Amino acid sequence: MNPVLLHGNLQAYILVALLLFVIGLATVLLRRSLLMQFMGVELMLNAANVALLAFARFRGGEAQATAFYLFIIAVAACEAAVGLAIVVALYRHRKTTDSDRADTLRQ
Repeated sequence: MNPVLLHGNLQAYILVALLLFVIGLATVLLRRSLLMQFMGVELMLNAANVALLAFARFRGGEAQATAFYLFIIAVAACEAAVGLAIVVALYRHRKTTDSDRADTLRQ
């Protein structure tokens, strides 16, 4: 393949990853709801995955990147379970998911 074409596609993937990361960061910083902040963190994690796979594809190490990507998906599933458990516990205790009122889970 043409190296210029590959370079252009890599830039497009990195641009998509950057946009996903910025949207996720803005969501975390601007929203008060813990669920929305949690979704922002997930967007940032997926942006890192897109960048990782883009670099791996254009470098030629797709097998290692795919294995690493599957590991990241497993960690993200664990993170989602723990994060949602914390949000549910907070809602049961405080009756809100507003992060300004969620300074602690202890009484």
